[in-house]
Amino acid sequence: MTEAPVIGVLALQGDVREHLVALAAADAVARPVRRPEELAEVDGLVIPGGESTTISKLAVLFGVMEPLRARVRDGMPVYGTCAGMIMLADKILDPRSGQETIGGIDMIVRRNAFGRQNESFEAAVDLKGVQGDPVEGVFIRAPWVESVGAGAEVLAEHDGHIVAVRQGNALATSFHPELTGDHRVHALFVDMVRENRAAESL
Repeated sequence: MTEAPVIGVLALQGDVREHLVALAAADAVARPVRRPEELAEVDGLVIPGGESTTISKLAVLFGVMEPLRARVRDGMPVYGTCAGMIMLADKILDPRSGQETIGGIDMIVRRNAFGRQNESFEAAVDLKGVQGDPVEGVFIRAPWVESVGAGAEVLAEHDGHIVAVRQGNALATSFHPELTGDHRVHALFVDMVRENRAAESL
């Protein structure tokens, strides 16, 4: 059996522990990443939910923003949930002052599009690439994708809005699969990391 991929979770803010648990359940070696030297040791990275402006500012403060952009440009698999989706967008419709993104997916994202914290909800989402029943999407102050460019593939919609997108090795969902106990979305990402590692070793 091939060695399990090492996948980091950007541990600056947000639901880091839940992602670490979900990745481990999907047969990856999961570890928190805060600094450039930790980023250099992983095969892929999850950017969790939280507050996208805070994550952006902390990533700059910890010196990890530029190395992260470089690795994503070079094709490192990356998966963003909720605020992580915003971080992977090439453009934010309504950015806060000083807010930066990593980029990597040709999409325009609207922050907090589904409403405030007290308007959070759960919904079944048919996600392309995930076998079986729909996944349970937990939407908490969730963004949605206003539009995607030619290189991005829409994987799921909810209520007429795009909520999951993939472009090459970058995956993003508006919702939080790490909060449901269903690890199929993380398994999809672990497979992306395995495939990328296999391609790089050829």
